[in-house]
Amino acid sequence: MDETEGRARLEKATRATRMIFLMSGLAMASWAPMVPYAKARLHLDDADLGLVLLAFGGGSMLSMPVIGWLASRYGNRRVIGFAGALMCLALPILTLVPTTALLAVGLLYFGAMLGAVDVAMNAHAVDVERLAGRAVMSGFHGLFSLGGLAGAAAMSAMLASGLPLLACSLLLSLVIAVILVSQQASLLPMVRAKNHSSVRPPFVFRLPRGLLLLVGALCFVSFLAEGSMLDWSALLLRDFHGYSAASAGLGYACFSVAMAMGRLSGDRLIARLGPVWTVRAGAALAAAGFLVSALMPWQTTALFGFVLVGLGASNIVPVMFSAAGRLPNTVPAVSIAAVTTLGYAGLLLGPALIGFVAHATNLPIALAAVAALLLLVAASANVVRR
Repeated sequence: MDETEGRARLEKATRATRMIFLMSGLAMASWAPMVPYAKARLHLDDADLGLVLLAFGGGSMLSMPVIGWLASRYGNRRVIGFAGALMCLALPILTLVPTTALLAVGLLYFGAMLGAVDVAMNAHAVDVERLAGRAVMSGFHGLFSLGGLAGAAAMSAMLASGLPLLACSLLLSLVIAVILVSQQASLLPMVRAKNHSSVRPPFVFRLPRGLLLLVGALCFVSFLAEGSMLDWSALLLRDFHGYSAASAGLGYACFSVAMAMGRLSGDRLIARLGPVWTVRAGAALAAAGFLVSALMPWQTTALFGFVLVGLGASNIVPVMFSAAGRLPNTVPAVSIAAVTTLGYAGLLLGPALIGFVAHATNLPIALAAVAALLLLVAASANVVRR
């Protein structure tokens, strides 16, 4: 393959990776507007619903170590194709399940397929970034954020128009399938970096150690911060800043838009500042945002704080994933599976931990504690040095 052909192949793979990230965000966010329908159909109370929803994240966490091994053996492209095809079936299934137990099974399945695509697409993004010789990971994650906004908006709009829930899920599944089928052939075949092992490892579950454990711990904190915005921002606005229940969702909207904007411009920022200072400045900015929104009493400063959190946190996880994929003597898919699993643990367990701290003190203090953890991330930023 000559240089021109190789460059064209890389450009196609880059575009395809963007679309796969968009597809993943679209699929994940499409579930959110469906939750109230599942709750009403199955007559669940809040406690029962909370327990059932744990299956979603649990499915992702259970699948990730296995998927890392499968991707290392059979390639990211095959895993994305197979798991993506199975993922298309999940949304319609979730509209039809007749019992709480089957809803939990369906969410476990949906979470497992999303987790599989998540690991494989990030490992593939590491390959693309290495071949491109420049930072592109944040842009990929920016497309994931845009897909999330589009998925939630599209599902909500279709439901508001009176379209049946099953029809809405089928339409979105069709869009996901079209993206997958049209882009899979452009993804890279299995590639290996010179500093990574060429041996296909047998599947053995091991806890991450050394630098990989440190990167995973930093991902845990970063995902915890993102999860706290999802689960606690509306409550903070309503109970401590005087917002009505109907408008309390503005906080998470501000955070989400700021995060998408930060990721879409993140590759240029990383090229200018380097990965270390991107993480250091981003974590410090996100910490400042938590402190502003939690400790200042005014309504406008709370929203401004959420914007700072979104902008600051936007590029931390993409840089961490790139760092995990570059660790020597490791397989990128396996490393990314390990740090993603720890990250999802932060997403699942973090909001509950914040709840315990808030119960013992109050919610502003609990969110200020998240700011302290983000300052530890800023202090540990050297781990992502190229």
